Amino acid sequence: MKKRILVVEDNDLNRKLFCDVLQAGGFSVEPVADGNLAIEAARAFTPNLVVMDIQLQDVSGLDLIAILKHDADLADVPVLAVTAYAGKGDEQRIRDSGAEGYLAKPVSIGPFMAAVKGLVEDAPTAVAS
Repeated sequence: MKKRILVVEDNDLNRKLFCDVLQAGGFSVEPVADGNLAIEAARAFTPNLVVMDIQLQDVSGLDLIAILKHDADLADVPVLAVTAYAGKGDEQRIRDSGAEGYLAKPVSIGPFMAAVKGLVEDAPTAVAS
C-alpha cells in the first residue's frame, strides 16, 4: 500500500513541485493550498507524513503543527517543516513546535526525498477509515 503524504503549501509552484516529486517517488499525495483546511484534510486523508510550509498566508504552520500534535488521531503523524525562515534559532523553534524534520527553502530534491523517506519509514502505518 502506498504511503500517504499531505502537502500543506500555499505557493502554487512549490506545492506542485512537492506533489510531482512525491508522486514520482511512489507516494499517494493530497495537496492543500489553504492552511485553514489542513487539519480537516489530515483527518480525511489519514497521512503517513505531513509536509508543512511554516509561512502560510492565513495561519501559522507552527500553530498547525501544534494542533496536529494535540489531536489524538494525528499526534503520531510526523511533520516535515519546510520554510524560507532559516535564521538562527528557527530550526529549534520549529522542532520545539513538534516537527520531526526541517528543511530550509529553496529545497533541493535529493535532501527533500531523503528527509521524506526517513520520516515515512519511521511513521506508523495509516489506518484507512
